[in-house]
Amino acid sequence: MTQNSFSGAQAAQIAGITYRQLDYWARTNLIRPSAVDAKGSGSRRSYVYRDLLELKVIKNLLDAGIKLESVRDVFTYLRSHVDTEIAAAHIVISGKAVVLCQGDQLVDVVRNGQGVLNVLPLAAVKSDVDAMILSIGTTSNKTASKTTSTVVDAIKIVATQ
Repeated sequence: MTQNSFSGAQAAQIAGITYRQLDYWARTNLIRPSAVDAKGSGSRRSYVYRDLLELKVIKNLLDAGIKLESVRDVFTYLRSHVDTEIAAAHIVISGKAVVLCQGDQLVDVVRNGQGVLNVLPLAAVKSDVDAMILSIGTTSNKTASKTTSTVVDAIKIVATQ
């Protein structure tokens, strides 16, 4: 990417929102431009790529039926609890609930970070089952090998009599 910052008009266009929405969100501190903030009449805001990602997430939450006040709560929580880029977070929207997947937990960010469920990583279950199958297979093969040699020895004894 050759451009380091984006004008307000460009940011609005990229996020798929109106310039009026962008202006309102900046004035009400939902999202402030990171490159250059407005400093009075006639000054221009300038947004960086991370801002564009946040703007698009905000738009997607609103499009999913989440109220603007809840979106504010979501971003307050995300900014204080997500150490990585916002785009790296996993959000689940269910009705009016917005749930953040953090590691092996699901956290309801609209309800002040209340944990809702624990996530069961299926890859770990698969690994455990595979390990047990290998373990049982090894034990069964040893038992089968012992049984086979016992049967062969019994046949030799019977044949020599």
